[in-house]
Amino acid sequence: MPTAIISGTGSCVPEKVISNLDLEKMVNTSDEWINTRTGIRERRVLEEGKATSDLAAAAAKKAMESAGVSAADLDLIVLATFTPDMFFPAAACLLQHRLGASKAAAFDVNAACSGFLYALSVATQYIKAGTAGKILVVGADVMSRVVDWQDRNTCILFGDGAGAIILEAGEDEPGRGVIDVQLYTDGSLAKILQIPAGGSKMPATVATVNDRLHYIKMNGSGTFKVAVRSLTESARYILRLHGYTSKDVDLFIPHQANQRIIKAVAEYLSLPMEKVCSVVDKYGNTSASSVPIALDEAVRTGRLKSGNLALLSAFGSGLTWASSLVRW
Repeated sequence: MPTAIISGTGSCVPEKVISNLDLEKMVNTSDEWINTRTGIRERRVLEEGKATSDLAAAAAKKAMESAGVSAADLDLIVLATFTPDMFFPAAACLLQHRLGASKAAAFDVNAACSGFLYALSVATQYIKAGTAGKILVVGADVMSRVVDWQDRNTCILFGDGAGAIILEAGEDEPGRGVIDVQLYTDGSLAKILQIPAGGSKMPATVATVNDRLHYIKMNGSGTFKVAVRSLTESARYILRLHGYTSKDVDLFIPHQANQRIIKAVAEYLSLPMEKVCSVVDKYGNTSASSVPIALDEAVRTGRLKSGNLALLSAFGSGLTWASSLVRW
């Protein structure tokens, strides 16, 4: 059975920066309040006229260049996003055309902030089944279009970005690649984190727009507690399943939602912060792109080296969560 090897990484964030000081002028908040509670200092916001597929394409090209793979080589494109350019076609289809990947099938995966790991799981199965040899996996979200910039509890948290990897079949590379991805869902907690309007249940009307129901609604305290518990339990389980302990982990790359969540999970796992990759201070919560952006930075800065064991974990709306082990 082929092994799924990550052969290249890439990421892209918009140029426009909105700092905590900028937010002080927009809502009743402060740099100190935001930084103390979230660890976020700034976030990136995509310019008007651009969309998710633009960020995805830029990240994808960097990943392809890193892997030495051309668009013509791709067999499949899996794009994790809950902010596609439009309802349909899928943003992955637009990305396929942008890249010129004419032989690649393409589809979106929506698991919100857990989306990249869900997409990685799908892509890994294609590799193991032998039905695809080279796959582009992307996580991309434009959160600035779905946050309420009048709601100080949510607008401070999110940013825009995209991260990508190339996944290839590696039959002659034992011990390397994606060891496992474990996925979880609890739909009974869907209301903790959602966008109420815009779908078939509550189509857009003047009333839904006036009531600001097309923006993210979040139970902050409820989300925090479930996130910490779920990330910790899933990480412990996947390590135990494959005969590892937290001491074997060389780098932990968690979803970049909140520095307090990251620190709490690391503490429960007995992982020192030197083994934790955190970029939340620079980008905020970029949803499905947060893990691949952090992964790309870890690779490009030399924090993740050949032979290292990486633990990836994410948590998002659904509620969904996931953990993965990768031998670099």
